Amino acid sequence: MSDLAPTALVGDSLVQGGDWQAWLPGETIYNFGVGGDTTDDVIARLGDVINSEPAIVAVLIGTNDLAWRRSVEHVVRNVETILVTLRRELPEARILQQSVLPRGHEFAEQIRDINRHLWQFSPTVHAQWLDLWPALALDDGELNPVFSEDRLHLNQDGYRAWVGELIPALERLRQQPPTSRAITLPDLG
Repeated sequence: MSDLAPTALVGDSLVQGGDWQAWLPGETIYNFGVGGDTTDDVIARLGDVINSEPAIVAVLIGTNDLAWRRSVEHVVRNVETILVTLRRELPEARILQQSVLPRGHEFAEQIRDINRHLWQFSPTVHAQWLDLWPALALDDGELNPVFSEDRLHLNQDGYRAWVGELIPALERLRQQPPTSRAITLPDLG
């Protein structure tokens, strides 16, 4: 039995491909990473995450939307919907929003823009922010080739760099008090 409350990791193949149970020993991990998922896909299956009743939810999603030529606004709006839904349905959960990871430098400006918006939005739903960009990106916004063979998916060194940032972020998150009630946002129609 785990010493720590269940943690749900939500995202795409980057999340799916992680050996989270080995990297986060002593924790109960629910891996809700699905290869190829976009923000629309995560919204469609949020019920599964909510039904698992995790104490912590760590979200990393958005890079596949760019491959489908979705706009920055589409990605931001969907991630905001994910965060608001999680906060409403899991009012006491601690939420960690992770930055969209770098990939090929041709996506760098869009990803920076998405991350800027999410960094600003996360506190409004009492979600913590984890910026993974400094640990994984080159100066031009390219995913450091030491961490990937295909400019998108992480190799073992890439996961090691991510986990090196994630573990302290989860420790900080656990020290935060959970929110006591759901946040109700006005219907802006």
